[in-house]
Amino acid sequence: MCVIVGLASELGYLRRPANGFQRLVQRVAATAAGAWFFSKTMKPLDVVIDKLSGGRFTGPELLAGLPIVWVTTTGRRSGQPRSSPLLGVPIGDDLAFGGTNFGQRTTPAWALNLETEPHATVRRRGVTVDAIARVATPDEREAVWATASTMYSGVPKYRQRITTREVRIFVLESSSGSET
Repeated sequence: MCVIVGLASELGYLRRPANGFQRLVQRVAATAAGAWFFSKTMKPLDVVIDKLSGGRFTGPELLAGLPIVWVTTTGRRSGQPRSSPLLGVPIGDDLAFGGTNFGQRTTPAWALNLETEPHATVRRRGVTVDAIARVATPDEREAVWATASTMYSGVPKYRQRITTREVRIFVLESSSGSET
């Protein structure tokens, strides 16, 4: 029997419900002020936590119960690897990522990078997988918004604040073609 294993399975991706403290942090982070604060502080914090924990944890995972995945893209201008901690949204056995940028006005660089070069690496808890990105279909977009909203209460608020651009949503699939 031949089974194709998707990106989520290869990463051992699990989605756990947030506890009471984590839900409180989510509510704060969902506000305009909280989103602005975390947009400036979370990535540097994640880099430190990633290093100290040996890649086992991220700030949003510990503080807000969010299943964060590190996505490494190729910089569209520099050609250099660029890593971003992102909320992975399961779509079947693949993972989707939305360029909400904490509800800010600009599209995040990682999304622009994926448009230029769809090959990426995805890492979670010490497991790294090569992946290829594609733009989500209209049906997948709606599924991603719905699922992401159940994972993080800030998603609907981000969506309301983003009025001057369309949020880019990508589905990342394993490019290894693993079979078991």
